[in-house]
Amino acid sequence: MNGTALTYHCPNCAAGLSFDPEKGKLCCEYCLSEFTEQELAQAAGQREAEEAASAAAERAAEESEVPNEEFCAQLNIYACNACGAEIMADDNTAATICPYCHNPVLLTGRLTGQMQPHKIIPFQIDKEEAKKRFLDFAGKKWFVPRTFISEAQVEKMQGIYYPFWVTDADTGASMSARATRVRTWHSGDYRYTETSKFHILRAGEIHFEDIVTPAITEEDREMLDGILPYPPSSLQPFSMPYLSGFIAKKRDIEKESVREAVRARMQQYAATLLQNTIGPYTTVTPSAPRLLTRAMHWDYTLMPIWLLTYHHRGKVYTYALNGYTGKVFGRLPVCPKRLSLLGIITGLAAGIAAALVKLFLLG
Repeated sequence: MNGTALTYHCPNCAAGLSFDPEKGKLCCEYCLSEFTEQELAQAAGQREAEEAASAAAERAAEESEVPNEEFCAQLNIYACNACGAEIMADDNTAATICPYCHNPVLLTGRLTGQMQPHKIIPFQIDKEEAKKRFLDFAGKKWFVPRTFISEAQVEKMQGIYYPFWVTDADTGASMSARATRVRTWHSGDYRYTETSKFHILRAGEIHFEDIVTPAITEEDREMLDGILPYPPSSLQPFSMPYLSGFIAKKRDIEKESVREAVRARMQQYAATLLQNTIGPYTTVTPSAPRLLTRAMHWDYTLMPIWLLTYHHRGKVYTYALNGYTGKVFGRLPVCPKRLSLLGIITGLAAGIAAALVKLFLLG
């Protein structure tokens, strides 16, 4: 008959508990805690209550989010027939070229059903400065096709607000570990080794702030990660005038889809923080950290990127500039003619050098 294995976990450090017949309790070999069955049940009930309170607070925040009709009424939707991209822009924006494939885009109507962003990071770098930084970045690369840095190509650079989730959280974290400290010494003809064993428990309250996660299903996720981070001080309450003259991507990833990934990142950060508090030992074997989320706050945020794409030999090359910090992400095309020319020059130089060496040796 098949059964289900049941494992009791320590409320303090999350390690497995073993029953000690002599003490009549469940004992943790990591943090040396002891529990009766009743104490375990009380701890589990308290933990469930805390998790339920956190979930209720998140649900209340989600229920307060409703489509903002006034916000939607001020924005138009533009759709690209070539690549399928959808962008939104106000009446002051001439969104006639797709920033991704450079094909014309068509106005398809007013935005509907979109939640108004909570925060925005305004552009601090204007288009002229963005173009200058692009030319400084790509213009010095000898193998780049000249058409990639032509005036007509550079003029296609677009300022785009990309959607991200920015998460804050209050958590309680704990972790236990086994550690050893080894000491050796010599006395006469003998070498002695002393191994001391330790059980370590670390616990504390950790506040996480500004965990940034893309809120768009974007194939070029490397580009989005490449232009991060943005400084927390740059976040501003959302205001429509910030969108004037720019375009914005619609979010298509809800926080439910990234919640577990964000929690996994917090758990990893918590493990690192707790392990860094453990002093110098010869060996340290930590258990998996236990992370209790007491509250999570999510801000739907628009972040600024200057984007320039280039089609070359069937591939799309992307250049992106963080519109606030100026951090660059770029994939540059290579001109085959220039590469071949370099090969010819290198070959000629090698041939001349070999001839000179031969002449010198024979002479």
